[in-house]
Amino acid sequence: MNFSKKYCNSLTEYSRFITREVSIGDLKLGAHHPIRLQSMTTTDTMDTKATVEQSIRMIEAGCELVRITAPSLNEAKNLELIRKELKQRGYNTPICADIHFTPNAAEFAARVIEKVRVNPGNYADKKKFENIEYTDSAYEAELDRIRQRFTPLVKICKEYGTAMRIGTNHGSLSDRILSRYGDTPLGMVESALEFLRICEDNNYQNIVISMKASNTQVMVQAYRLLVAKMIETNRNYPLHLGVTEAGDGEDGRIKSAVGIGTLLEDGLGDTIRVSLTEEPEFEIPVARMLAERYAKRSPHNKIKPIDFELPYDPYYHERNKTREIINLGGHQVPRVIADLSMRDSITAASLFPFGYHYSVPLDKWNLTEQAVDYVYAGEHTFDFEIPGTLGVIYNSEVWKKNNNKERAYPLFCGEEYFTSEEKSKQLNFVAVDVTVLHQAFIDKIGQEEKVCLVLDSFNTHTMPELRRMAIELKQQNCHIPFIIKGNYKGLNEAEFQLYSSTDLGALLVDGFGDGIWIKQKDCVSPQVCNSTAFGILQAARVRSSKTEYISCPSCGRTLFDLQETTQKIRERTDHLKGIKIGIMGCIVNGPGEMADADYGYVGTGPGKISLYKGKEVVKKNVTSETAVDELIGLIREHGDWVERAV
Repeated sequence: MNFSKKYCNSLTEYSRFITREVSIGDLKLGAHHPIRLQSMTTTDTMDTKATVEQSIRMIEAGCELVRITAPSLNEAKNLELIRKELKQRGYNTPICADIHFTPNAAEFAARVIEKVRVNPGNYADKKKFENIEYTDSAYEAELDRIRQRFTPLVKICKEYGTAMRIGTNHGSLSDRILSRYGDTPLGMVESALEFLRICEDNNYQNIVISMKASNTQVMVQAYRLLVAKMIETNRNYPLHLGVTEAGDGEDGRIKSAVGIGTLLEDGLGDTIRVSLTEEPEFEIPVARMLAERYAKRSPHNKIKPIDFELPYDPYYHERNKTREIINLGGHQVPRVIADLSMRDSITAASLFPFGYHYSVPLDKWNLTEQAVDYVYAGEHTFDFEIPGTLGVIYNSEVWKKNNNKERAYPLFCGEEYFTSEEKSKQLNFVAVDVTVLHQAFIDKIGQEEKVCLVLDSFNTHTMPELRRMAIELKQQNCHIPFIIKGNYKGLNEAEFQLYSSTDLGALLVDGFGDGIWIKQKDCVSPQVCNSTAFGILQAARVRSSKTEYISCPSCGRTLFDLQETTQKIRERTDHLKGIKIGIMGCIVNGPGEMADADYGYVGTGPGKISLYKGKEVVKKNVTSETAVDELIGLIREHGDWVERAV
């Protein structure tokens, strides 16, 4: 790997990036310690009893670090009471104070608890969304101002042995950073490095760093770039991984896995927080499932190493360029292939879980927003007329015997394609693994105009093996479109969603894949498999099939019931395909995160809501009783509303 693009130990061999050890009370993080699990309370920090009770539920679920918001000095002081009460009840789990705008709260908390989190974007800056042209001297003057503001906290942490997380958030980069670096992963990294250098100048290094974003592509790129910068400068601070405002339910879990899992695959990450709009104790099992997958990742089948410069930029998302065949490759969105091959037979009802509903009285098909593009029938044939938008893939010998070849395509296994006398004049699928995808095969297949490859792997280290194949094709300038395929057996629903989202989502984030194919046995229902496939594409930001909710996980700063409000908004808007709606409990991440959403619903005071279009506030102090209706009105006003189909 080119040194300038090196962000992990290896892209082909699972190897954890070893960081320095950080002490958070009695908890050791980084180095060779296990990946630590953490979450954040949602109670009012001034409500000692409620916060203690919720913290205990989190701890008993497996939480190893409890984060509690301290928006003012009063809350910071109450952390001491919360810590005392927890210890009296036999719980020594360390506490992290979450600080944003209040240095005095951070400085007090650092004296009484084990860790403080500061956000560089708003610890010493006020965000006004102003674009300011800085001279070098003016920029240095701003850094001196930040140094004076931040150094007292650093000295206190050093004196008291308190750990610190420098937590950059994509949605709250300062105007100063945005003016110089733009709304970019590089801006996120530089924001953290400014604060890190101040810590190092004071010989303080008990530090964890995070690069969190709601956009999974930005999040992955920022962490990679941070590690690359650390490698270049001989730094190795532990990484706190998380996707901000992931949402709830299936969407939140898939989105978290795409972001966090992509980094874990390459050995990055020392602690995880999964941000779900649910009770915090429900986040821990998800984080544990993501982390424990890598405890047994080594050894795995050896993958050919990459000893050349990467043919793509791992810090910038760009779709891999392939030729277009029918609706695959080129500028087409990645397609979804459903696997029906293991069924006893295929009927019209078999297509129901995959987005095709047949009406007997009307004798027609109705399509949902998550209707698959192809089904793999294997050895089966159809004795009914298929929907007009659906393609069917058969095993090659079955396809040859099939008299009706309209929207029917053969699947060949590797070299079988070249030995077959009969091929489709429209489209042929060719399944390959690492043993087939050698130089001579690539040279031959690259000349074929009507072929789509299916990259397959049964390696424990699935994603890197699939990525290695994709890189090989790109390195050899082979522009044939390809499907990435995941194989899963005997997993529960949570494992299936998290593992498939990691394996396939990671490749999509890097721009690889003209479609996905999930084959599963004894894992989940067909409906869950299908919604997971479309959810992965949406979480990786390569294909939108439903409304996306950028919803924060709630905390003590939240000014309304986030779970209830999110559900109300979802009930009214979940048919708005491709629209992104941000639902934020408070102003801390609100305006910044609105820059990534089409519309925003942000708490600004008790019972008061501000509504956003993009990052611009358009309505202030709307009462919570009417805010959802006014949000719908705002969507209508900007021409994005459509009536729900009956």
